[in-house]
Amino acid sequence: MDKSQQTKLTTTTTTTREEEEEVTSVQKLRSEFLEVLQSRRKSHEVPLSVEIGKPISDPMYQESPRPTFSEAMESCPKEENVENFKEQLKEENLYLITEEGEQGRLPVLIISTKESKEQKRPAIVFLHSTHKTKEWLRPLLEAYASRGYIAIAIDSRYHGERAKNLTTYRDALVQSWKNGDTMPFIFDTVWDLIKLADYLTQREDIDHSKIGITGESLGGMHAWFAAAADTRYAVVVPIIGVQGFKWAIDNNKCQARVDSIKAIFAEAALDLGKNDIDTEVVEKVWDRIAPGLASQFDSPYTIPAMAPRPLLILNGAEDPRCPLEGLDTPVSRARESYKAVPENFELIAQPGIGHQMTPLMVREASCWFDKFLKNLTRQIRTSRNEKGGSLATTKLLEFD
Repeated sequence: MDKSQQTKLTTTTTTTREEEEEVTSVQKLRSEFLEVLQSRRKSHEVPLSVEIGKPISDPMYQESPRPTFSEAMESCPKEENVENFKEQLKEENLYLITEEGEQGRLPVLIISTKESKEQKRPAIVFLHSTHKTKEWLRPLLEAYASRGYIAIAIDSRYHGERAKNLTTYRDALVQSWKNGDTMPFIFDTVWDLIKLADYLTQREDIDHSKIGITGESLGGMHAWFAAAADTRYAVVVPIIGVQGFKWAIDNNKCQARVDSIKAIFAEAALDLGKNDIDTEVVEKVWDRIAPGLASQFDSPYTIPAMAPRPLLILNGAEDPRCPLEGLDTPVSRARESYKAVPENFELIAQPGIGHQMTPLMVREASCWFDKFLKNLTRQIRTSRNEKGGSLATTKLLEFD
């Protein structure tokens, strides 16, 4: 064996060893995360079961006035050549029993078309933002169903059918800080999403290798962490959800996130004898209600762990809750993890946009899912963003 062959063999061996170590590291991360999810429900685990539900005519929105219209969701691409489309829709309402107790009853809404040329179809799970409900997502569900997807939405913990009044979610957050026995911010819903994947992979009408997941804001965080925990979510598009929790603490950029669920931080500050909500309060709250959120499960670790599954992150460039500066490290590490399939990872930050899901984001997500779940490609041609600014600094998907 000559020197060049020896060098090549050594390089290959080193690369293989590094890849094996990376796989082991990701598996360890996922195992540790599942341990945290299980830690507060050891006596509450039950076999997954399904109950038939009914349509909800008056959903519980925990905000006033009630939301009535979303330009972003209404902009989702639809298949226009479907006669009597509404009559072609099939709606399923059901409950998955994911654990004991009233919050272990997961409401699920599924929209599809009654007839399909495909025996097994791709499926996408859609997750709502804070204070909204699964019914709020109906425009997205119907648009995707028109294009041949099975579209699924759930009520996250303490939302929709799992809420009793306008303060149910807020009260659950405060009680989590007080008692330390639940994880209503992100993690408990991630547990539900793992159970949802169990159910979806039992259905004969779904292609189990083609299940996507997406969500807005809180729903974007749910999509991010559910996909980090469960590889059955094959294509991932978190919208205005991915952020650096520890980076925000270290750089004193927590205020916008704190303001979004301020009651729990105010209660914690009082309990800790603080006059103000400082970074110490923020860190203690995260450690209490979502252990690891601002440490080993934060974006620098869980975002790269998605590789090689297709991952599109959609944010506003001016979003104070998800500051772009806080994503430098996770994005850099993700690009390294995706170096074998760089086309499977993208971050799009829309200029001039704060914490808002826009029509452009909805269209980008739609194209991403079509590309990776249906092998469809098209080019997005948008010259201006929603505020009239140039998109020159935003990376757009350009499909062949």
